[in-house]
Amino acid sequence: MSRNTFANLSLAALTAMLGGAAGYWLASQDEHGAEHLDKTVVSQAQVLYWYDPMVPQHRFDKPGKSPFMDMDLVPRYAGESGDAAAISIDAGITQNLGVRLASVTRGQLASQIEAVGVLEYNARDVAVVQARAGGFVERVYHHAPGDLLDKGAPLADLLIPEWSAAQEEYLALRRIGEPALLDAARQRLRLAGMPAATISQLERSGKVSASITIVTPISGVLQELDVREGMSLAAGAPLARINGLDSVWLEVAVPEAQSTGIGVGQRATARLPAMPGERIEGTITAVLPEANAASRTLRVRVQLPNPQGLLRPGLTAQATLNGADNTSALLIPSEAVIRTGRRSLVMLAEAGGRYRPVEVVTGRESASQTAVVAGLEEGQQVVASGQFLLDSEASLRGIVASPPSDDTGHAHDHAQVAPALHESEGRVLALDENRVKIAHGPFHTLGMPGMTMSFAVADTALLHGVQAQDRIRFAVRETDQGLLIERVQLVEKQP
Repeated sequence: MSRNTFANLSLAALTAMLGGAAGYWLASQDEHGAEHLDKTVVSQAQVLYWYDPMVPQHRFDKPGKSPFMDMDLVPRYAGESGDAAAISIDAGITQNLGVRLASVTRGQLASQIEAVGVLEYNARDVAVVQARAGGFVERVYHHAPGDLLDKGAPLADLLIPEWSAAQEEYLALRRIGEPALLDAARQRLRLAGMPAATISQLERSGKVSASITIVTPISGVLQELDVREGMSLAAGAPLARINGLDSVWLEVAVPEAQSTGIGVGQRATARLPAMPGERIEGTITAVLPEANAASRTLRVRVQLPNPQGLLRPGLTAQATLNGADNTSALLIPSEAVIRTGRRSLVMLAEAGGRYRPVEVVTGRESASQTAVVAGLEEGQQVVASGQFLLDSEASLRGIVASPPSDDTGHAHDHAQVAPALHESEGRVLALDENRVKIAHGPFHTLGMPGMTMSFAVADTALLHGVQAQDRIRFAVRETDQGLLIERVQLVEKQP
């Protein structure tokens, strides 16, 4: 095989693995003629049709550029043979294609879960400041919502007329020296809403003072300030609301398939782009009862200490959650699983260079490993690299994987499970009826890096108001025909 042909094969393999569907290694030729992967050499073979390796079910009657991806169409030749249930590949060809195998092993799935979250205020660390007695606002200090205040920072000066009479009575009884009456007068001061510090000052100075300075009881962010100079206040009127920053909450979205074993009290580690190199240890304080139906995730709340005040609500963080699920299971590399949207497949490697697609039921995923509930046995080997190429060839030959069976021999029926949505963000490059070409970032939930590709749209109404060069946030669903856009949100409009 020539160097140019091998380079084309390698490029196609990389593109196919990233896109999630297909390959075209069977159709590649060298400069001396068509070279068949199962050792069948077809001289001057007739081209039956051309196809896009990323969307092999669509056929074209002439060569050219693919309407789906930025690549050339690939020819399909007559005379290609194949087994009804498996495909055979020469060992030298598999090595050139970078096919790598992995064994099905039994072990405990790592309990660490990686997820992304956003910092929020600790809703339990809140102080509400109220007027303890009716009066008037004499002065408001220069603060505004959003200010970061220290504990004891002054907010407003209040004049409370009813305190004057109560203080005068207390001082008169103190001069008389009757202990019982003096205790009753002191209790009246407390019931009038006078703080203990004000009563102590009255006892020390012997002077009447009906004014009080309202201060913040905790340090934190001033969220609300509902007081203005000259206004009158009733007893119990709210003056301000302060949110503490001694600790913050990290709200993490955990995929429902990985949520087993997550519980309150477990440890978690957060890493923030705003604080590179820093690892902040926290504790899971809640697993919220409601799941997000669109993204199929659970909300897990992690409380993080914030002694220096560097953690600010709104910052994003990557969290590592340490679960407690140590159940033994069959494990395979996550990269070996081909997810079509309605089912999961692996390419099972057999003796003699034979490969067949096998449908599996997958369980929890963690640390680049996926648990297999049904479809495989311990000791078998699956293709961990290059499986999309093999699956594409199996699809072109009409080889279909049957549903997996459980221990009782009954086939699993999981058609009722709706595929999840996967989100990314990107810039629109072109629009054409019900398709859109996007230069997008990575799909973290798919393990798919950023690239430029064309997507089908479930409903053309989703693209209403969207034009080329607009920046959008969109969600796709995996289908047998590729990734299908089902939600679009405009982020930045092209002027």
